[in-house]
Amino acid sequence: MGVRFGLLSICFMQISLSESACKLQGLFTSPALSQDGDIIIGGVFTLHYKGAVPVLSYDRVPKTPGCVSFFLRAFRWAQGMLFAIEEINRDSTLLPNVTLGYRILDSCSNPPGALRAALTALNGRDPFISDWRCAGGSPVAAVIGCSGSTQSITIARLLGSFGIPQISYFSSCACLSNKHEYPTFFRTIPSDYFQVKAWVKVVKHFGWTWLGAFGSDDAYGQYGIQSFLKEVEDINSCVAFAEYFPAVYTKEKILRHVDLIKETQVKVILVFATEIDMYMLVNELVEQNVTGIVWLASESWSTAGLLSTKEKFGVLGGLLGLGIQRANLEGFKEFLVRIHPSQQPGNVYVKEFWETTFDCLYETPNVTENSDSQFPVRKCTGLEDLRSVENIYTDVTQLRVTYNTYKGVYAVAHALHNMMFCETGLHNQTCSGIRDINPWEVTQTLKQVKFKTPTGEEVQFDQNGDPLPSYDIINWQLDQHGRVQYVDIGYYDGSAPEGQELVINKDAIIWNGGQKKVIKSVCSESCPPGSRKASREGQPICCFDCIPCAQGEISNQTDSIDCIKCPWDYWPNSEKTACFPKQMEFLSFGEIMGSALTALGIFGACLTLFVTAVFFRFRSTPVVRANNSEISFLLLVALVFCFLCPLLFVGEPSPWSCMVKHAAFGIIFVLCVACVLGKTFVVLMAFRSTLPGSNTMKWFGPVQQRFTILLFASIQIMICALWLGISPPFPQKNASLFNDKIILECNLGSVTAFCCVLGYIGVLAVMCFIFAFLARKLPDSFNEAKYITFSMLIFCAVWIAFIPAYVSSPGKYTVAVEIFAILSSSFAVLLCIFAPKCYIILLKPEKNTKRNIMGRSNIKRN
Repeated sequence: MGVRFGLLSICFMQISLSESACKLQGLFTSPALSQDGDIIIGGVFTLHYKGAVPVLSYDRVPKTPGCVSFFLRAFRWAQGMLFAIEEINRDSTLLPNVTLGYRILDSCSNPPGALRAALTALNGRDPFISDWRCAGGSPVAAVIGCSGSTQSITIARLLGSFGIPQISYFSSCACLSNKHEYPTFFRTIPSDYFQVKAWVKVVKHFGWTWLGAFGSDDAYGQYGIQSFLKEVEDINSCVAFAEYFPAVYTKEKILRHVDLIKETQVKVILVFATEIDMYMLVNELVEQNVTGIVWLASESWSTAGLLSTKEKFGVLGGLLGLGIQRANLEGFKEFLVRIHPSQQPGNVYVKEFWETTFDCLYETPNVTENSDSQFPVRKCTGLEDLRSVENIYTDVTQLRVTYNTYKGVYAVAHALHNMMFCETGLHNQTCSGIRDINPWEVTQTLKQVKFKTPTGEEVQFDQNGDPLPSYDIINWQLDQHGRVQYVDIGYYDGSAPEGQELVINKDAIIWNGGQKKVIKSVCSESCPPGSRKASREGQPICCFDCIPCAQGEISNQTDSIDCIKCPWDYWPNSEKTACFPKQMEFLSFGEIMGSALTALGIFGACLTLFVTAVFFRFRSTPVVRANNSEISFLLLVALVFCFLCPLLFVGEPSPWSCMVKHAAFGIIFVLCVACVLGKTFVVLMAFRSTLPGSNTMKWFGPVQQRFTILLFASIQIMICALWLGISPPFPQKNASLFNDKIILECNLGSVTAFCCVLGYIGVLAVMCFIFAFLARKLPDSFNEAKYITFSMLIFCAVWIAFIPAYVSSPGKYTVAVEIFAILSSSFAVLLCIFAPKCYIILLKPEKNTKRNIMGRSNIKRN
């Protein structure tokens, strides 16, 4: 309420109570384009894009604020309103027998000027008006305007206080959709809410993640940029800077904006501003030759003739802009060029338009005393031909804002028609006559109006007073004549289903510099698959480093935030983009090491069989019979199994092989060492029994020897049986040793049992070594103690070295070490014990006689 009373006080503060009529002081008077009619429609346009602020002094009445820099484009918008009114007045079906009039005023592109224009329109055309008009309703049924959102907000608060409808043709701020704040506001341009949605879709479509943003320092720029900053976060794009153009530009501020563009190295910049705001910045960019940037132009300057020139194309070429819907208005070009100062001799706007268009000056230049342009060198004659002019005013190829103005007038006309012919749909409402029309009724009727323009487009307003959201996506391209063309390369339809709103023809786009390839704009290059993003401290999320995935992890997408750990039995490929099953590794027969060890074991077994055959062939000879041939044959059989035992270790582990190989190894080796121990002990006892009165050998006959060997082997069998019964070995997949492969191995089950098996073998081997060492100096021809000593020495050395090698060897090499220890110790026993005897049997048969053995013995004993 406080706002309304304040506006009312402004409206009537200049009424002189001492006079019989209301008088508007100079503060509220301004030139106007006007025409009388039965119903008046007001219009507020930015006919000048600068306001000249007068010098204020307390000692004299301030002058009326002036306007400078005539705006040809806005003058064409105003002509669109006049064209629509002229069409409606000629139409016999729309508002028959009713003539529309108009009253168009200039806002000077600032809120005070817009408010002054609105107040002037509402209070009538003449400075002196009757008391009843001053005290009664507004002489206008609706107001078309204004262009800037801030100006529209100012007017909307005023008009809303009196229930007067306002239809804007170019104010797109989303804030104006608030019906609580602006109940009588309508517009024919989509809300910036949808424009922001469209830009976010475009940014996502081209993959831009590093952006800049400029906006005008008013409601339009601030709401637009802030909404964009909020929405763009949802697609993980970042805005390097968001700056607002100041109301008063200085060289320092321009240079700061240019330096910001260079320092951040952004390649895509969105601008929510007017062409006037952009003009100074673009000039500086042209001077410094800053190119290679994709400019995203809001609808307010995407078709701006002031900027789309050949001189500025090096900077702005390839621009993408959102254009509001355009149309071709039949007869509009002829309407534009028929204007002439002689037809409206008292209209200062027409004269100023003529002077600006033809760069001339009338003899009485009072209308340009505030102009900031230089005086032309010639005078206007009135004979100039407007048809020969090609400028932004006469260009009817991009009728977008003009078409919005045209639709706004038609919306008011249809609302008035519905009211006058009882088509309003309002309850308990009688048909209104021309003099009975109330502005609030027009507002209510506009909410329900639905019609088709002469161009065939259907027009209606939603509950917020907004039209259906639709934009053309245009691209600035240079034609063969050096003129900038606005080429349609797609569209955005905010009412389309999700995912179908944006349609872009990439092949039709020509980017800055004439290239066809999409310009990239990123703070950091995308992280390829196989790496992840690591944010940089203190910088936006779009600025990051690419870190290769750790061992065992992959990323199969571009710009992955985290790497995925492969399953335990999988491993990444070399690029770390996919997980593959780990290679299963075990000592196999097919590889060189497995084949070599297998061949060596078979060779040892064959060699043992050969020795066995030799001993069997010469079993009756003294050398074979001298050292208990029965134990020798049992030892050779055990050695054959010792050599064949490694075959159980080679190949893929299985439950039966894991249990059998360790038990077989333990039992066979105990049998082998027990035989050697028995031979050693027999040799030792045999020589001790030769002493006078000794009867020792009766306790170490063949039966006792077999029983001893069986006893030693039985103990090992019991240990292995307990091992297999309580905690047997089993195959397992070991993924802890290597990152890229799995070792198939036999888990020992019970390490204690395995140590007992090896420990028992070691105890027997040590005992054998001690006995052989004690008997090493006995006569050589009768015993083999020194050979047994040497064989046990090698045997013990091999197995002592086996323990650290077994523990430290990884994977299949653990099995290879165990096999090597088995073969080495087996060869040590075979060669050390049986090689000397085979040498005598095969190469020195003359020594293989009892006489020779006994003779040598006697000599040594003597």
